[in-house]
Amino acid sequence: MVASMAGFAVEDMFLKSAAREMPLGLVVIVLGLTGMAFFSVWAMRRREPVFPAALVSPPLLVRSGFEISGRLFYALAVALTPLSVASAILQATPLVVMLGASVLFHERIGWRRWLAVATGFAGVLVILRPGLSGFDLLSLLAVAAMLGFSGRDLATRAAPPALSNAQLGVLGYLMFTIAGAIILAVSGDVAMPSAHALSRALAAAVFGIAGYAFLTAAMRTGEVGAVTPFRYTRLVFAMILGALAFGERPDAAMLVGSALVVGSGLFILTRPRR
Repeated sequence: MVASMAGFAVEDMFLKSAAREMPLGLVVIVLGLTGMAFFSVWAMRRREPVFPAALVSPPLLVRSGFEISGRLFYALAVALTPLSVASAILQATPLVVMLGASVLFHERIGWRRWLAVATGFAGVLVILRPGLSGFDLLSLLAVAAMLGFSGRDLATRAAPPALSNAQLGVLGYLMFTIAGAIILAVSGDVAMPSAHALSRALAAAVFGIAGYAFLTAAMRTGEVGAVTPFRYTRLVFAMILGALAFGERPDAAMLVGSALVVGSGLFILTRPRR
């Protein structure tokens, strides 16, 4: 899980770097097509259909819609805001998923977990600083991405269990490609990328695929309750890479807000249910 989070953080770093030299939509399309190619080959080697009929079932169509919005807004957040800020806000996803499970699936949540959710959301507000001079409107892109990924995770519960990880990978990266096409169509920027920028986009794709592969291995071979808390190491990697690659320096509010989000999430993930 730690290796997976490192892979995703490096993917974000290369995406942000490539987006400085080539259209962001094109960067996202490169990532999407590369991932689709990889998982298509994986599915074919397993003698599985790349696009089974279940991919167009209503639950997966809903999941795909949330996936597109999450991918689209997170790519924009990574490109336009500090890497550490986008990653910190994304860490609130488990809190939103738990809140959604309570509303949609009627899961019972004790008052301690509700208090943890409120604390996590308070941490997000500390990071955003609405109404203060440090507030950056672009940070709301990461909030929109977090809501998109939360919807995707909730919709995954209703996905057909027969679909393999390779097939879901193809679907996920197809949505990534569509998100890139939307960004490209809205921006209208279709400049030809340099070889240097294209290599960075491909590097982002490689590390993203590696992150996904490590994540799959962790979730399928380890106890979910034991490995899931290590998802928060992504924020540590993002802060380090943001400082080294882009000169980002998280301030006190950023560090306090991140601690609130991560602390509340760890409490929820590690607290045993009755």
